[in-house]
Amino acid sequence: MSRTLLVGAGFVVVVVAYAVLSQVWVSAEPGWYAALPRPPWQPPDWVFGVIWPLNFLALLAAGVVLARADPVRAGPVLAVLAVAVVFALGWAYLFYVPHALAASAVSLGIAAALTWVLLVLAAGVVGWTGVLLAPYAVWVSLATSLAVWYAVEV
Repeated sequence: MSRTLLVGAGFVVVVVAYAVLSQVWVSAEPGWYAALPRPPWQPPDWVFGVIWPLNFLALLAAGVVLARADPVRAGPVLAVLAVAVVFALGWAYLFYVPHALAASAVSLGIAAALTWVLLVLAAGVVGWTGVLLAPYAVWVSLATSLAVWYAVEV
């Protein structure tokens, strides 16, 4: 198997696992989340349904482009994405299952910081992939601000 195919497949596996596993925990106890007060800057619920598929598509597209352009330099980008995804999934689990709001905010904060590292690394391989990933990085940062609000206010 070529390195390009291996790295490209790695991106696909990580992003698909991210999409599937996050939904498992987010839908664990919808009544609990619905009853929470909302931060004033939280987007309406329908925005989440629009943004997340676009984020996953951007991650997939960037991963495939990076793997094809330079699979050796794309490898570290994939590694950072995988670690960021572990922390993002940690947020989903901690927030929605045991309702550990402070721990979930820390986990998402780490994911957000790694996402900005991901963006810089990706842009270093193929410049415009940084632009493609910018909305995802902003979204995870916004989500982190919401998670911190929930940890402090709820």
